[in-house]
Amino acid sequence: MDITTTTNIGGNELGIVTGSYVASKAFYKDFFAGIRNFFGWEIKEYTQMLEKAREMALKRMEENAEKLGAIAVVNVRFATAQTERGSAELMAYGTAIKKKVKK
Repeated sequence: MDITTTTNIGGNELGIVTGSYVASKAFYKDFFAGIRNFFGWEIKEYTQMLEKAREMALKRMEENAEKLGAIAVVNVRFATAQTERGSAELMAYGTAIKKKVKK
């Protein structure tokens, strides 16, 4: 399946599809992240957490698009939200596209 930030590739729009993933870190990793934050260093624990969340959100969005019979998802975007300290939701969303029917 094609997944792109392009706004249109032709075909019939099926509607918006989403995929969401909420990730959190264990307390001890959160503790070390706080130390890194205090000194202004990269917080690798959160970088890794968000990379996994992005991957899982895209996968879930693609699965939801496939259920609709889509061949592609266009205009893909991401949104994040902190659900509580040490956890975050990452959502992927876009427009599912079905191949044009030739007449």
